[in-house]
Amino acid sequence: MTTFAEVFDSEPDGAWRAPGRVNLIGEHTDYNDGLVLPIALPQRILVTAGARTDGVLAVASTQHDGVTEFSLESLAPGSVEDWAAYPAGAAWILREAGYEIGGANLLVESDLPTGAGLSSSAALLCATAVALLGLRGIEVAPDEVARLAQRAENQYVGAPVGLMDQMASMCCTAGHALYFDIRAMSTDQIPFDPAADGLSLLVVDVKAPHRHVDGEYAARRKSCEQAAAELGVPALRSVSVADLDGALARLSDDVVRRRVRHVVTEIHRVEEAVALMRAGKLREVGPLFTASHVSLRDDFEITVPELDVAVDAALAAGALGARMTGGGFGGCIIALVEAAAADPVLTAIEKAFADHGFTTPSSLAADPSPGASRVP
Repeated sequence: MTTFAEVFDSEPDGAWRAPGRVNLIGEHTDYNDGLVLPIALPQRILVTAGARTDGVLAVASTQHDGVTEFSLESLAPGSVEDWAAYPAGAAWILREAGYEIGGANLLVESDLPTGAGLSSSAALLCATAVALLGLRGIEVAPDEVARLAQRAENQYVGAPVGLMDQMASMCCTAGHALYFDIRAMSTDQIPFDPAADGLSLLVVDVKAPHRHVDGEYAARRKSCEQAAAELGVPALRSVSVADLDGALARLSDDVVRRRVRHVVTEIHRVEEAVALMRAGKLREVGPLFTASHVSLRDDFEITVPELDVAVDAALAAGALGARMTGGGFGGCIIALVEAAAADPVLTAIEKAFADHGFTTPSSLAADPSPGASRVP
């Protein structure tokens, strides 16, 4: 592995890391003031950093060739492109917020698979931000770093992302899921330690190419906003499960009805999952995963054949529950399984993919892990 000194001909002052994430349940409720329940993964982005005194930020990655250098004074949205836009965006937003971060050399390493919907971009922004702050001994609350990272991705990179990924990367704790209420902007740590109950949470990257994703996401969001306007509510969070049938009857478009049904029932599933986790009934969370996938497949229509085949194969092999996770149209599934069934379930998914002529999937461990921190 490339070392910091090999790239920058100097010694680092420290290293900081930020994890990727999977969302257990609550998909596509965030822009409806909803509820989400992510965990941080053990896979993360590591930023090794050394301070500079010339106001220059130099960034390199073990996954990319060369070093990109730019003056902090010259940073503006669009001034740095490609992957380096993310560390540049982190530096830019910290300066915009008034933090005196100074120049730095940064080497980025990652064991997060790219394109799998595991929030590698949020992890890179958060890892860079905590490294730049840590170099100068500046203490900033984790949730504030998350908000700054979101602003960087929105305003500097130009991606209209929500706040869940950054909050998970910064605020998750080991052995817990992060219960994030978007409307209240509040969080709670919910016990979630599958291994302690003899369970495993599998994350399987289905390796499906993302197609027409931006337009599809925008269409889903527009449908939700249209429905809220027709119903006279600020967001679909205001529609309860008890009121759902009446709300659906007031909507004129069947596609919009299906989108609303997913969002409202998904928010309710998050509440049910949290109650079960608090009661220590993790096995009973499995059917909620499966119900979520069915809703995402049939009502929100964001799955692809690879995701559906993986979920069906996992369930047929004995998984307690399985669902796609992330934005959809590719990415990953998660499956809650008895620990002894983990290998047979993975084998069943691989066989099903071979039978369908799909690319061989990959899997990774999903122990609920801590958020961003300095490497001891």
